[in-house]
Amino acid sequence: MHRRRFIASLGSAIALPCVAAAQQKAMPVIGFLAGTSPGPNAANVTAFRQGLSETGYVEGQNLAIEYRWAEGRFDQLPALATDLVSRKVDAIVTSGGPAPARAAKNATTTIPIAAVVGGDPIADGLIASLARPGGNLTGVTFMMTELMPKLFELLSELVPQARVIALLVNPNEPSNAERTMRDVQEAARVKGVQLLILKAGTESEIDAAFADFVQPHASALLVGHDPFFFSRREQLVALASRNAVPVSTPAEF
Repeated sequence: MHRRRFIASLGSAIALPCVAAAQQKAMPVIGFLAGTSPGPNAANVTAFRQGLSETGYVEGQNLAIEYRWAEGRFDQLPALATDLVSRKVDAIVTSGGPAPARAAKNATTTIPIAAVVGGDPIADGLIASLARPGGNLTGVTFMMTELMPKLFELLSELVPQARVIALLVNPNEPSNAERTMRDVQEAARVKGVQLLILKAGTESEIDAAFADFVQPHASALLVGHDPFFFSRREQLVALASRNAVPVSTPAEF
């Protein structure tokens, strides 16, 4: 619910450059760039439209939205962002972590960008500082990466017999993965639990990671905060169910 409120507020914020655009052409256009598919983003898109409507903008009436979905293929994001820029959209909204925001930022230095991310936007190279982002990108962050040690502690309490707990991270987002591994490793040390690091950045690597996870008889799995894992949530849930493994995730699966 809090996430949807934030995204609704983005709708209100992004309407500001659209006001200026409306003075120049009949209907301003917003580009919506997401790393996942439309289904997982349905609630976010609804909230975004609600925020726009609160400022007097209704899609199809006095505003157009160009949607671009990477559908979990994050390597497609730069091309999708470039396509939006080539269409001369008036503003870009990104959803699904640092990758869409980074793609949009690399594609344009002039079009306003509003991003929703879950980690540290400074460490991810998106902004200069929280107080003064600089450039053409702003937005909101949920700082989910910083909550990973607490999620580990909760998981270890829910599975008190666990002597080995696995952590799954995405090596394609090295700054996020490194912070998560460092912080969770310290939490594991305090708890006296062995931490098994698993890495996966593709669908097949997730399957391989679960095979590695089951062999040493780890008792539970903590999924790192990463939009790629959210896009593969059905695969992760199916594997966890098949192997009867308790799983904790930082996002709503």
